[in-house]
Amino acid sequence: ESGETMGAAMRKDFLENVHEETGRLERLVTNLLEMTQLEAGAMQPKKEPNDPMDIIGSAVARVRKRMEGRKLEMKVPPDLPLVPMDGLLIGQVVTNLLDNALKYTPEGSPLEITSLVDKGQWVVEVSDRGPGVPEPDLPYLFDKFYRGPQKDKKSGAGLGLAICKGIVDIHGGTLSAENRPEGGMVFRLVLPIETETHA
Repeated sequence: ESGETMGAAMRKDFLENVHEETGRLERLVTNLLEMTQLEAGAMQPKKEPNDPMDIIGSAVARVRKRMEGRKLEMKVPPDLPLVPMDGLLIGQVVTNLLDNALKYTPEGSPLEITSLVDKGQWVVEVSDRGPGVPEPDLPYLFDKFYRGPQKDKKSGAGLGLAICKGIVDIHGGTLSAENRPEGGMVFRLVLPIETETHA
């Protein structure tokens, strides 16, 4: 409304705020639509062989801007096999786990991504050094609208982890979380590596 009478710095602040709030609204609407699709059984993964390094690298790239001042330790061997999955959906899960870790841990605290193959399964772990979650709350972490003990300080609808769990479930995998003995949390994504045998 102030138009050209507003200083350039103030206009820039307003525009950045509008951009941020628009992105938050878009994420909320997307989450609501995806939760509806999952509950209706309308979301089906398009499984194709994907390079795990590509999935993890893309997820890290999406949150890179928000990781300024953070140390990210990646333990990802270069010889991982291709994993059958919907790359877009699982990429979204890994991105969401990283985003969640950034949101609920102190600024400047380190993050860690570990990827490996164990017993015919692809395992990805996203670990942090944050406050963790009270043990009584752990069973509800992936429930819709659960927002944890920091809900009064953080925005969100509590749908992100529920959607992640739903996406992993329709892949036949598992998604779990636990507090680390040394402090922080670890989220563990496990997907089966299907092998075809030819007669």
